[in-house]
Amino acid sequence: MSIIVPGFDDSVLVRSDDAEVIGRAPTTVRLLADSSSTGGALSTQRVTLADGANGATPHRHSRSAELFYLLDGTAQLLSGDRVVTAEKGDVVIVPPGLDHAFGAAPGEDADILIVITPGVERFEYFRHLERIAYGKVPPESLLDVQELYDTHFTTSENWNRSRSRG
Repeated sequence: MSIIVPGFDDSVLVRSDDAEVIGRAPTTVRLLADSSSTGGALSTQRVTLADGANGATPHRHSRSAELFYLLDGTAQLLSGDRVVTAEKGDVVIVPPGLDHAFGAAPGEDADILIVITPGVERFEYFRHLERIAYGKVPPESLLDVQELYDTHFTTSENWNRSRSRG
């Protein structure tokens, strides 16, 4: 077992109005704290999804766990082979190496605080996703940065079935 000893010595305070916002409805990502600001301890963002919007497609992280805390609404999350529904106040924690995905439940909104630990520099990953959404780079470009962001894309028939029912 290894212990992560974060390399920062002062509190990190991110004011809501100062957080960088990526995207626009139905999917908005508020970048809160990246790994570099927490000495590698964690990275965190807030994802707001409207009207059943997808968050992330199936993927896994080989070195980090991911925590999803439902601030509001209802979300579906893939955890391994299971699709679970989480509601306001629920927490889902996915260990390293387990396939996962998330989206607002069909017809619902979801506001999710996401924490990855140990931290991975994620802000540039979300900026990359935004460039894809605006057609500035092709979607396949994500395949070139999977290792850099410890985000390895997978597939899940269970996830696909659960998302197509909405």
